[in-house]
Amino acid sequence: MAKATLVLLVISLVGVMQWANSTNAESWASRLEAEKENVTNLQFYFHDILSGKNPTAIKVAQPSADNKSPTLFGSIMMADDPLTEGPDPSSKPVGRAQGIYGSAGQNELALIMAMNFAFTDGIYNGSCISLLGKNPAMNPVREMPIVGGTGLFRFARGYAVAQTYWLDVTTGDAIVGYNVTVVH
Repeated sequence: MAKATLVLLVISLVGVMQWANSTNAESWASRLEAEKENVTNLQFYFHDILSGKNPTAIKVAQPSADNKSPTLFGSIMMADDPLTEGPDPSSKPVGRAQGIYGSAGQNELALIMAMNFAFTDGIYNGSCISLLGKNPAMNPVREMPIVGGTGLFRFARGYAVAQTYWLDVTTGDAIVGYNVTVVH
């Protein structure tokens, strides 16, 4: 009986050791060899329309009425803006800018932007890139980070350079040119 118990104990220990060796860190993760990365440059126009019957961006939060900030500090906008190939609003649509931006500067018009550029044209149809960063909107040229993407832009990183093409200071409507470089 003692021999049988010893044999069962040894067999059990061998089985436990094999199971322990198979459940190391590599059993829940695998490593893939990445192919060569691509660099893509995109140029399009962002149409942010706050006025009229069909605005593409609306205010979803605002500071209290006693806040008289000239920078609209605390205002938050939700956007679903068209992206087009050219600056003319009737030029070929290439996607939508969908996300949120808000005035984060007390002394300057500095927007914090969390925006997805969802493309609907050509080989990038169904792919997105994500922008997250500060947009000092009154600077003639500003740079913002691209922090991710989906579809053909999976694992994207890069930067966007924005330049205001047209601005109506009365309504806040704007057309902004974007030149985006992404590595993916």
